[in-house]
Amino acid sequence: MSQTWFTYLLRCADNSLYTGVTTDLNRRLDEHNHSNKLGAKYTRVRRPVQLAYAEKNIDRQSACRREYVLRKLPKQKKEQLTVSFDITKIP
Repeated sequence: MSQTWFTYLLRCADNSLYTGVTTDLNRRLDEHNHSNKLGAKYTRVRRPVQLAYAEKNIDRQSACRREYVLRKLPKQKKEQLTVSFDITKIP
């Protein structure tokens, strides 16, 4: 059985958006908010962070490709993704 990978955007305390990939959104969000070793260096100084957007991917490769695309988007386009995001739709 293959794992589900997610590409996600986090809203940081300074209103910036951080992009990443994971197999476990809850664990990763906790790491970003509480761990000085496991959380990203970028988010450590911008806590608290909250999930702003997430989407499922079939494998790590497609998740990383999507992450690359999202990182290149202007902030306005990223904000458009977050507006329609419904956290209850992510299993």
